Amino acid sequence: MFDSLSSKLESTFSKLIKRGVLGEKEVDEALAEIRVALLDADVNVKVVKEFGETVRREALGKKVIKSLSPGQMVVKVVQDELTKLMGKHEPLGLNHAPPVIIMMVGLQGSGKTTTSGKLARLLKEDKRRRPLLVSVDVYRPAAIEQLKTLGKNLSIEVFPSTPEQKPIEIATAAAQYAKNAGFDTLIIDTAGRLQIDAQMMNELVEIVEAVEPHEILLVVDAMTGQEAVNVARGFDESLDLDGLILSKLDGDTRGGAAISMRAVTGKPIKFIGLGEKMDALELFHPDRLVSRILGMGDILTLIEKASKEVDLEESKKLQKKLKKNEFSLEDFYAQLQSVKKLGSISSVMGMVPGMGKVAKGIDESVADKELKRLEAMILSMTPGERRDDSLIDGSRRSRIAKGSGTTVEDVNRLLKQFSEMKKVMKKVTSGANLQNLLRGGMPRMTGLR
Repeated sequence: MFDSLSSKLESTFSKLIKRGVLGEKEVDEALAEIRVALLDADVNVKVVKEFGETVRREALGKKVIKSLSPGQMVVKVVQDELTKLMGKHEPLGLNHAPPVIIMMVGLQGSGKTTTSGKLARLLKEDKRRRPLLVSVDVYRPAAIEQLKTLGKNLSIEVFPSTPEQKPIEIATAAAQYAKNAGFDTLIIDTAGRLQIDAQMMNELVEIVEAVEPHEILLVVDAMTGQEAVNVARGFDESLDLDGLILSKLDGDTRGGAAISMRAVTGKPIKFIGLGEKMDALELFHPDRLVSRILGMGDILTLIEKASKEVDLEESKKLQKKLKKNEFSLEDFYAQLQSVKKLGSISSVMGMVPGMGKVAKGIDESVADKELKRLEAMILSMTPGERRDDSLIDGSRRSRIAKGSGTTVEDVNRLLKQFSEMKKVMKKVTSGANLQNLLRGGMPRMTGLR
């Protein structure tokens, strides 16, 4: 995500920070590079120009904070202004008498139906709401069936509709059903077209007038760059949008749509889609996204993800085991499963401050393959061997290698590295000085540097 833009900005900042003194000339040179990087990222030209002028004014007018060098001060100004450019985090307006009606609109192929399912899951799991889904897309083949399948997989009810019905009739009936059946949220998945046309807009306006949705959210494909901004303008003129959802942001190496959208349309980005899985929809936090773009990580989102996935009771048990030096391969396997729930290795590392460059260098296919090898070796052990790896002698290592499709050397390497890991964990839990620990070096699992 934003790979190209991040690399260019990091290169510019690296040169800035190395300079002891910054004058007007040096700031202008850096800003010229930043402007080119933003334009290459498909950010709106007018936005880039205004952004550059604001940063220049702030950078040259600011007094250097004692804890920051002049170069770091410019970086901070860029960070602050990029965050302002993308607006503030604005939540969904859910404080209405139920059912709160959310209408999803957008062009065909933008990911409306999938995003509708993701949003319903998020409201159910995170907000403890009771959502109802309905499709009024009577034109696209299998659109209704697709939403039914998503609803079934998510254990979320989908209001029945058929291609023979009129969209406005389906929406009206669903709203009435949601009210009578006690649903507090109704998500309407509307039809799209390959491009904006009068017929589609008229139909959407009719639905708006009939059900009076509390939130009209436009789903746009982030990878289309400035075209996504133009689409947002077109929909807003007819519907007066309440917010935007940027889908497929994980595949957007440039970032033009995310950076330009709020400044050009005046509409807030409320959610971002970061993958195909149903849990890959996040609240939009401009400050966190800017941190990711600038290679500073996003530790808050990582903590939030971890808090959802980590079992606190299991965590306390693990801490006790670590203190007693009883950490086993069984515990290690459980930790691998927890980490996998947080997302891909590169995405998790990318949220850790200072690890952005390392994350970019990770080959996901290689890392995923190595994780599977580790899992296969551990699962090929008996429960007793996983609890006490000292039982694993030569013949057992040979059996484990055959059972996991690996070699004895692979098993030996795993056991050696696990032994080193336990030593490090013992030092950590015994209160060893952190500098001494780092001086001794951290163990590396093969392929997972």
